[in-house]
Amino acid sequence: MLSGKKACRDELIRLALAPDGTVAPDVRAKAPGRGAWIGVDRATLEEAIRKGRLGKALSRAFKTAVSVPADLADQIERALERAALDRLGLEARAGQIVTGTEKIIDTARKGGVALLLHARDAAADGTRKLDQALRVGLDAEGTDLRGLAIPATRAILSMALGRENVVHLALIAPAAAARVNQALGRWRGFIGLDDVT
Repeated sequence: MLSGKKACRDELIRLALAPDGTVAPDVRAKAPGRGAWIGVDRATLEEAIRKGRLGKALSRAFKTAVSVPADLADQIERALERAALDRLGLEARAGQIVTGTEKIIDTARKGGVALLLHARDAAADGTRKLDQALRVGLDAEGTDLRGLAIPATRAILSMALGRENVVHLALIAPAAAARVNQALGRWRGFIGLDDVT
């Protein structure tokens, strides 16, 4: 709608219309009624809001006057963060996540890591050590294969997983890794960190 690019629904963000005509993010696509889908990053969205293009495009899409909150980009970022962290919490409760450097290294060297994640404030030396174990286990030595940086600190990750001092984590099931990667990809893409490994 704003960029003219096409994308699959999993890469887009749904906006819903409240009864009062206010636009709100619906990143889980659960709100009733008609929605509009956007696939832009935060900077592009903020520019569209500032120039009035988003309001005009949404008024056409919803066939009614709409009110676009000035903090819509903040709302979307918070919603995407919550969705990604909730997904991590669900996978942790399902036993699909390994934490602790030594456990991750052991699992990675055996080829059992489907997705390796690092907190935003993880130390470089610990990250390098785990990335190397991942490459060894996946027979990818000599490549630049590495884990994915999450745009959240260890404190936030620890709260999301209900564990203490989570700096790195590994998803051990491919299906769980795909679900987490999709949620993280939307969040990272929106805030401009779309350099997925």
